[in-house]
Amino acid sequence: MKHDKTYTTPLNLRWPLDKEKILEEQVRLSRRLVIAPLKREPQYVAGVDVAFLGDKVIGAASVHIYATGELVEEAYSVKEVTFPHIPGFLSFREGPAIMGAVERLKIIPDVIIFDGPGIAHPKGFGLASYVGLLLGIPSIGCAKAKLVGSYKEPSVKQGSTSVLKYEKAVVGAVVRTRENASPVFVSPGNLIDINGSVDTVLKCTGKYRITEPVRSADALTRKLKKAFEGDRSLGNA
Repeated sequence: MKHDKTYTTPLNLRWPLDKEKILEEQVRLSRRLVIAPLKREPQYVAGVDVAFLGDKVIGAASVHIYATGELVEEAYSVKEVTFPHIPGFLSFREGPAIMGAVERLKIIPDVIIFDGPGIAHPKGFGLASYVGLLLGIPSIGCAKAKLVGSYKEPSVKQGSTSVLKYEKAVVGAVVRTRENASPVFVSPGNLIDINGSVDTVLKCTGKYRITEPVRSADALTRKLKKAFEGDRSLGNA
């Protein structure tokens, strides 16, 4: 499986000694993002998620048929944790395991949905943008909580939305995926626009607030974490 990797990643930078370099790298890479409508309707949509187990991070990817919601493939990857937990920098902590899982898929997804932000990020370069840019796959951030920005609460009706603004720019949408449930915060990561991101999230939402592809990936990480607990020989995969 091949993806368009056209530059090196900053994963070897150290924190906190290289904090300014990492901030500069986020800004530099954010300029490479393409926020534009999808070229065609997706056939396959993947959800990704991670779980932590000691000094390891488990990344999972679950691929669903866009039209029907059927789960057709899953894959996972285990990596060492090489970056601390710092809000705004989760890409460097979670990204390698997620990329490892996606690269193991036989089916290349047309869109990937993340449990985290896209451009709705202090530097305009959240987890969905980071991984989406590295893999060259359209990506959507669908966060359960707001990281940045201001908005008006959308109507309680399912499918209602409101604009998410940050520093006077529209960076995403606040979306009510289930009636009377808390909204989610949707922003494009790369190679998709805000409207397309919202449409895809709503299309992939079932009985629950979170999209089915991400729920499947979350379930897989939980299953794997339980299976791996106590296995001290667990290595990178």
